[in-house]
Amino acid sequence: QVQLVESGGGLVQPGGSLRLSCAASGSIFSILTMGWYRQAPGKQRELVASITSGRRTDYADSVKGRFTISRDHAKNTVYLQMQRLKPADTAVYYCNEKAFDSWGQGTQVTVSS
Repeated sequence: QVQLVESGGGLVQPGGSLRLSCAASGSIFSILTMGWYRQAPGKQRELVASITSGRRTDYADSVKGRFTISRDHAKNTVYLQMQRLKPADTAVYYCNEKAFDSWGQGTQVTVSS
């Protein structure tokens, strides 16, 4: 199983930016499909973005053009750059690794003035 540790959440004003990071353990990171999910209070967890080992990306319609997922194989890390944040983006964000269905502990993102 892969251990995942997220960081980078916090409080930001509408229109602001944040970058989330997810550090993965082990030596097989480069072949794993990684994803970012989020869960807002009272709502189901939803996929925000994913990236394959070949860096093919996919995004939820609600974040297209505002969020960018990327990965650094040398650092075993996947990132989620979030721009033009909205209050509707407020949620706990989770990192996921698809093959073993591993999850991080989550990081809170709050968008509020």
